[in-house]
Amino acid sequence: MIVVDTNILVYLMVEGEKTTMAQRTFRRDSNWIVPSICRHEFLNVLATLVRHGGIEMDKAIEIWRESTQLFTVRQRDVDMLNALRLATQHKVSAYDAQYVTLASEMRVPYVTEDQRILKTFSDVAVSMQKFCEG
Repeated sequence: MIVVDTNILVYLMVEGEKTTMAQRTFRRDSNWIVPSICRHEFLNVLATLVRHGGIEMDKAIEIWRESTQLFTVRQRDVDMLNALRLATQHKVSAYDAQYVTLASEMRVPYVTEDQRILKTFSDVAVSMQKFCEG
């Protein structure tokens, strides 16, 4: 079991330069969990991709349907007060702090490509590359 952030889900579901690595990560451990906020962030990414011409609306709808079937059951609530403490203490967004909180609560790795998160929370956060090598 691992926590993955929204970008890792996007890399898996939307063909791009990091899709192969996201697929490797999924093959290594397919039991991905996410905080409940993830679906809102994912929807926003899809909307942004459509607005900026990265994908067509029909494709965004298809990806949304696939992703909700795949990840809705993997959503977890987190201790929001812990997330608030982390966010303020480490000067990260409350959104990012929810992923860190979830990984810490579940005692599992948090896979992300966010360099600031990787540096700030090196005790729990790991890149896709390192996760696949480990």
